Amino acid sequence: MFRIIVALCILVPAIEVTLLFTIGHYIGGWTTFALILLSSVLGAYFAKREGRKVLEYARFEWSQGQLPAQHLLDGICIFIGGILLIVPGFLTDILGFLLVFPYTRPIFKVLLLMFIQKRINRGSIRFLNRK
Repeated sequence: MFRIIVALCILVPAIEVTLLFTIGHYIGGWTTFALILLSSVLGAYFAKREGRKVLEYARFEWSQGQLPAQHLLDGICIFIGGILLIVPGFLTDILGFLLVFPYTRPIFKVLLLMFIQKRINRGSIRFLNRK
């Protein structure tokens, strides 16, 4: 897992810089800069809006005595998407928007749930019960 994180920390910025220079070459530097700022502002707005909706749904389910597990997964996806939207770059913005939008989020929720279940089955995630 550590190797994957290190590889991503090296590859993602390299891809982002290449994309920024390529797109800046075609549409201009100031236009590229404006697009990055616009995507960050819009991303923060959408992440905040979707986060509030998910929080309201989770509170409603909790008040009904149900565990809001799906809404917790939604919240994790929105949080990660919001972070990716704030990071400058087109690749991270695309992935961030996909995580924040409610129509594409279920794909990532399934992947996140599979990741968590795999880690629990391997024993990498432990739950402590203190009495």
